[in-house]
Amino acid sequence: MKIAIFTNDGRQSVKVTKKLRKKFEDTHFVMDEKNPDIVVTIGGDGTLLAAFHKYESILDTVRFVAVHTGHLGFYTDWRDDEIDDLVISLQSDNGQSVSYPLLDIRVKYEDDQRPVNLLALNEATLKRNSATMVTDVFVGGDLFEKFRGDGLCISTPTGSTAYNKSLGGAVIHPNLKVLQMTEISSINNRVFRTLSSPMIIAPNDWVTLVPTSECDYILTVDQDSFHGRRIEQIRFKISNRSIQFAKYRHMQFWQRVQDAFIGAEYAN
Repeated sequence: MKIAIFTNDGRQSVKVTKKLRKKFEDTHFVMDEKNPDIVVTIGGDGTLLAAFHKYESILDTVRFVAVHTGHLGFYTDWRDDEIDDLVISLQSDNGQSVSYPLLDIRVKYEDDQRPVNLLALNEATLKRNSATMVTDVFVGGDLFEKFRGDGLCISTPTGSTAYNKSLGGAVIHPNLKVLQMTEISSINNRVFRTLSSPMIIAPNDWVTLVPTSECDYILTVDQDSFHGRRIEQIRFKISNRSIQFAKYRHMQFWQRVQDAFIGAEYAN
């Protein structure tokens, strides 16, 4: 089995990485940063997101295992004091995995005939830098509304627990391969009107945004941001691809939500 370790630069993460790399070498795993079978991330959810984007070209053949070195993350299953158990689990690996859906994003810029294709694990947002955003919103190819406000957030089911949740969106189980669109401070009065509610979009449908022709839009895709170009339109759709997590002890989704936001001590 070929292993890659992806870590942040925190002191504890660096310490755990050195210890884990030594254990992998002692147990005769092959360290391969370019084409691994398993990517072990050391840090938190942000580290996992960065690793996902680094290895998104080989998602069909790679699985992820996440170790947290700080507060418990939504994607991280292992604590930094459990790496001995992690190595044992990898030694007895049977190839099982659990998959989460992803978000396809296709951006058409006014100055480029070729669209730019992007992929998100959590969400994408569109905002303006210093003014109200105005965009036509199409669902499944049909005009739904003209949105005015601070922006829009399009999330995956697992991303529904991130920025989407803080905007008042619903938490969605990842077995439902849908996307969610949530408004960011929409303007609703006698002149302007939006649905003013999160929308769950079916897997065979898509959302297209056609914003007014300005150059100060900011498109975010997970941790990355893109700005400075005039956007003709952006299409969002649930991807045919997915991310795979090794299933050694991958936590059940609602238990993960409970641990992240409620805590077992408050559940009784």
